[in-house]
Amino acid sequence: MTPKEKAMELVDKFYQTTPNESWINQPIGLKKEYKAWEQSKQCALIAVDEIINICPFIGIDFAKSEGAKESDAKEYWQEVKQEINQINN
Repeated sequence: MTPKEKAMELVDKFYQTTPNESWINQPIGLKKEYKAWEQSKQCALIAVDEIINICPFIGIDFAKSEGAKESDAKEYWQEVKQEINQINN
């Protein structure tokens, strides 16, 4: 899965669990950014940060299963984080 696909998947998973009440999903400012969507992005970013923090511990397993270098796991998740930041409503 590409970093962009993973970013969308994570944000969408968090969005699906966000309460869909009208006061949560109101537009913010002129950009029409919705609170629930922004909250979902923030949750996804927190999750990715946690994964990046444990990458030194999971990097070895990642390298064995994917035939990649240990540092590739951390780089992949950093790219996912960048993609999450670029997602618009």
